[in-house]
Amino acid sequence: MPHLDPLWTPFSIGSTELPNRVALAPMTRVSATEDGHATGRMASYYSRFAAGGFGLLITEGIYTDTTHSQGYLFQPGLATTEQAESWAKVVDAVHARGSRIFAQLMHAGAQSQGNRFVDSTLGPSAVAPKGEQLGFYRGEGPYRQPQEATTAQLDEVREGFVNAALNAKAAGFDGVEIHGANGYLLDQFLTDYLNQRTDQYGGKPENRVRLAVEVSRAVRDAVGPDMSVGIRVSQGKVSDYTHKWAGGADEAKTIFTALAATGIDYIHTTEYRADAPAFGEEGDSLAALAKQHAGLRVIANGSLDEPEAAAALIADGQADVIALGKAALATRDWPRRARSNDGLDELDGSLFSPVADVKDWELEQTA
Repeated sequence: MPHLDPLWTPFSIGSTELPNRVALAPMTRVSATEDGHATGRMASYYSRFAAGGFGLLITEGIYTDTTHSQGYLFQPGLATTEQAESWAKVVDAVHARGSRIFAQLMHAGAQSQGNRFVDSTLGPSAVAPKGEQLGFYRGEGPYRQPQEATTAQLDEVREGFVNAALNAKAAGFDGVEIHGANGYLLDQFLTDYLNQRTDQYGGKPENRVRLAVEVSRAVRDAVGPDMSVGIRVSQGKVSDYTHKWAGGADEAKTIFTALAATGIDYIHTTEYRADAPAFGEEGDSLAALAKQHAGLRVIANGSLDEPEAAAALIADGQADVIALGKAALATRDWPRRARSNDGLDELDGSLFSPVADVKDWELEQTA
């Protein structure tokens, strides 16, 4: 099918060579051990996507330190050597199937709803996220009001990302993705109503993006050129799906230009629809704005379930790689089926009920 050819061309992101342009989007599956170790069940889960033809896999968000970064109970970590060692079996299983894998590094900040280390949350300001915690991630009730992070605590946040990135490198990951999206800590700093600071991290967009810039630069410098580094960026959040940057395209230019200057290899944008205008009824998508202002490789995620829509986004020059979330959960071999023009499956909603963990791992082990 020639119109799908853009999906199948090999591609590089930094030092990582990809066999195609189809990636697995990061999805929280709360299936680690209580102390944050990756499991054999998780290795089977990820390796099945690799066997299904996904060129790149991006893990679920992995917490970075043993204080405030954990967001969910039974979330995996890369904060300790032991946690890093547990990820080696996942990485090896994916590499054995011919795919590449990036670790997504996440600090939940004020959006944390389950943390075994501390009984408090951390944010840019003492402002609680909107909405209710997520029941399918074992949350209940409104989000708590966080502590306002001190500059010393922000130093610890940066150190946590760097340590986790180095642990990911030791575990054999091909790259790391810094989670700056979906309402977690770095995105909270970007968000005007959550960030009411009056110091160098608050106010105008140049200040609100500062922490994401500092983390990106620190991680880039720490892991060196032989590991790919990127950042995920969104406007909407787990707790506020409709949020848009108040400064529109000008704010997007400020954010993407600043992030590109850190030396990272790519930006991963996620919107409800990856190909929709980022602001209003007309104009460029968020992915296209990232491509225009950052000049980096761009991964785009958001309602690209149909192969034609995914290929068109790449052909139009809005993105270089497309990432699939729910479509991948529905069809673990989406790339293979799309390439052979086979039918795709509908998503089974029971995968998220009552808890969004890995439920069909026995099937994966024999796949």
